[in-house]
Formats: sequence, C-alpha cells, structure tokens
Amino acid sequence: MSFKKLINWQKSMDFGEEIHRLSLKFPQKEIYNLISQINRAADSIALNIAEGSILQSNAEFRKFLGYAIRSLAEVVTCLYKAKNRNYITQEIFEENYGNRYHLMNQRIAFRNQIK
Repeated sequence: MSFKKLINWQKSMDFGEEIHRLSLKFPQKEIYNLISQINRAADSIALNIAEGSILQSNAEFRKFLGYAIRSLAEVVTCLYKAKNRNYITQEIFEENYGNRYHLMNQRIAFRNQIK
C-alpha cells in the first residue's frame, strides 16, 4: 500500500501545514530556535510514516511510527514553550493541544494494529 493512501499520513501532512501556519505568528527572533524546531518536528511525523511504510518489515514500520509519535510529543512541548513565552494564547494552545492529543492516540492505535 502506498503511504499516500494512509489516513495517518494524510492527517500528518495536514498537521504539518497547520503548525507551519501557527509558527508564522511567532516572533522572528525565534526563527532559528522555536520556529525551526516546531516545524521540523511537525514535518517529521509524516516523513517517518512515509519512510517506515516503504519496503520495510512490520517491525521496522512500527519503529518508524514510534519516531512519528515522539515527534508529535516534541510538537506538543513546543506548543507549551510558545504558550509560556506568550506567542500563542491559552485558547489557541488548548485548541491545538486537544487536537494533538487526539492525533497521538490515533498514531498509537495504528501502531498497535501492526503486528
């Protein structure tokens, strides 16, 4: 199966774009720090799903899905940093955090289905 048909990959691609749009609101002094970090972590989610799904054993695919889950946790930490530095409001944080928590659970459930 092509990774492009995986719902998890599609949602991860959308997520990366959402995070990119959100990071554009951060101050430019963060361009080489938090902006770069949050975007690399968000993009890494879809990248790992794609890489793990191509010509890999199920064990290898599970490993790459684990990397994707860890990258999602990294994004959540960056969101906390953005909130603590007042780059995003509490409302924007809560909206994004809730969506990310749901995505993380989906990734974990998907990974657990692969034997």
